[in-house]
Amino acid sequence: MHFERIHVFSIRGGSSLLTPDQKQLFKTWIAALLWMGLIAIESTDWLSSAHTSRILYPILHFLIGLDWAGFEVVHHYIRKCGHFVGYFTLSFFLFRAWRATLRLPWAPRWALRWAGIAFFMSALVASLDEWHQTFIPSRTGAISDVMLDSFAALTAQVLIFLYLTWKPRRVAAVGD
Repeated sequence: MHFERIHVFSIRGGSSLLTPDQKQLFKTWIAALLWMGLIAIESTDWLSSAHTSRILYPILHFLIGLDWAGFEVVHHYIRKCGHFVGYFTLSFFLFRAWRATLRLPWAPRWALRWAGIAFFMSALVASLDEWHQTFIPSRTGAISDVMLDSFAALTAQVLIFLYLTWKPRRVAAVGD
């Protein structure tokens, strides 16, 4: 199979030759790794509950007149939704990266191997994230968050499976 080579300049001024497939592989892994970096930043003291409440409470109080007691409930759910969205997205990015890395001729769109690796890697990142938080005084590591994050990763894989394998049925025309 012939691949057209693309001339790419590196930051150091040199150049390298990447095929379109290599370029795509690189982009999928960059997205996944950047997302993991974002999760690592969110795991620090900077985005602890105390810090996010200092930002969100005045905004929600001003916009909708939310009192502190109501805000604590809303804030809890905002943070849990953040967990869900974050690990759902990580699982999606990891699926794309593994699909580009482990090409399987019999599975051009979806394979359990890609979904399984993406799910388990997401669960591992969630576990490491919560473990890391146990060392930060303003944070707590919780197994319930690992379970929520893993559920989000699994949900992503189920939706990817449904999207990539679902084929609409032909609707029979009237009179057939």
